[in-house]
Amino acid sequence: MDSTRSEPLQGLPEAEDGNIEYKLKLVNPSQYRFEHLVTQMKWRLQEGRGEAVYQIGVEDNGLLVGLAEEEMRASLKTLHRMAEKVGADITVLREREVDYDSDTPRKITEVLVRKVPDNQQFLDLRVAVLGNVDSGKSTLLGVLTQGELDNGRGRARLNLFRHLHEIQSGRTSSISFEILGFNSKGEVVNYSDSRTAEEICESSSKMITFIDLAGHHKYLHTTIFGLTSYCPDCALLLVSANTGIAGTTREHLGLALALKVPFFVVVSKVDLCAKTTVERTVRQLERVLKQPGCHKVPMLVTSEDDAVTAAQQFAQSPNVTPIFTLSSVSGESLDLLKVFLNILPPLTNSKEQEELMQQLTEFQVDEIYTVPEVGTVVGGTLSSGICREGDQLVVGPTDDGCFLELRVCSIQRNRSACRVLRAGQAATLALGDFDRALLRKGMVMVSPEMNPTICSVFEAEIVLLFHATTFRRGFQVTVHVGNVRQTAVVEKIHAKDKLRTGEKAVVRFRFLKHPEYLKARETGCSLPLAPSPFWRGAKLGVARKES
Repeated sequence: MDSTRSEPLQGLPEAEDGNIEYKLKLVNPSQYRFEHLVTQMKWRLQEGRGEAVYQIGVEDNGLLVGLAEEEMRASLKTLHRMAEKVGADITVLREREVDYDSDTPRKITEVLVRKVPDNQQFLDLRVAVLGNVDSGKSTLLGVLTQGELDNGRGRARLNLFRHLHEIQSGRTSSISFEILGFNSKGEVVNYSDSRTAEEICESSSKMITFIDLAGHHKYLHTTIFGLTSYCPDCALLLVSANTGIAGTTREHLGLALALKVPFFVVVSKVDLCAKTTVERTVRQLERVLKQPGCHKVPMLVTSEDDAVTAAQQFAQSPNVTPIFTLSSVSGESLDLLKVFLNILPPLTNSKEQEELMQQLTEFQVDEIYTVPEVGTVVGGTLSSGICREGDQLVVGPTDDGCFLELRVCSIQRNRSACRVLRAGQAATLALGDFDRALLRKGMVMVSPEMNPTICSVFEAEIVLLFHATTFRRGFQVTVHVGNVRQTAVVEKIHAKDKLRTGEKAVVRFRFLKHPEYLKARETGCSLPLAPSPFWRGAKLGVARKES
């Protein structure tokens, strides 16, 4: 009987950067070799900001060789010793058999290594939730964070609403935040078992913060503010299986593309539809994602193996767009989304984070509260630098363009005390008896050494995505730049008298109410101009200069 030799499969070569490490085998290494492997693990964890994926049975050039059962057991034992040495935990993600010229079966094992950095309480990932009204955004978040399935009439979303009219109408009109935790073993930590937010933070090594945005067209300004101000790592675009791409879905998709926010798609309410209807919605999504304006590579997730692959490819390539089909009522495929979120690594690397932390402190003010016995509290995101309790900062600009001195009394992240805040992290800062009337959304708190400058007039390169008539001098628009949101008037369109749909130009704007703190961004950084009541669709601009 003739035997045919099976050639081993070839994967992508190992990258020097990033958090993925290939290892053919780790059987009884010498002490010197073991120390080298531990140092290598520290590097991969640093690259993944606390997370790394080890693929055992794979050569450095990506050749999928595989290991026999005894060698694999010894390699995993060594990996466990390495993880213990650096204070990390390991979880086996998946095992795959490979064809090789051998009588004994050979496997490849993927292992997730997770260690919370010493200077952090937990790993943090911010996910903005987009989608048309009634697509089930708040319901899905309620099911994920509360640990109970919906009853089909919206019970799961009740705890997420902030206002009475939201409960009565069932529609989100404001921005709310929900947290979902994963412990070091990859198990879900949420509000089930009567946990509080503080207990979730204490028990979790990774935290997903969902930013629940509004789906109705009349609240589009709020959705744009949530995307520009809260700096999400990625977005979840929810599409109802029975309606497909409808309402504001295309506008939300356009916003994510314009702001260069990576996104994945969840098709909800599959329990209400026939299988053919779900397949039709998925095909519609795939067509839209492949269009020239999107240039995405859709990837339908139907198994746990797909979910692991999707998380890794989504982090490596911004063009890959995973698609999940699930139900918040029956719980169908809900676990696949949890596997994806658990494995999904931070999308910014450690080098970018370090560079931001070296800069002077800059905190964006997004929310303002008055808390009894605490005083004035502001919520927002630290754009750059490091902020500590007791720091002296300046806040502004006020209506007359001034900056006022203040002191940071205390800091909280996800309702838990925090002494140090680092670039990219969202938190609330207590300001003691500082007068709340002097604050407004869109202000910044910066280090006094920064000597912040302000502007009333700025120029931006814009693309007019859609407008019913022509865009000309004298038009008033709502400008969104980071956390700044203010009406501005068009003073001048360079080299043109007017703009039509699809045209591009450099435009000078003047703020109507008061000056704002703006920074000239690098070319290619997007600043969306939100639609006025008569102006439908998102507008994209790129900052050039300011005065």
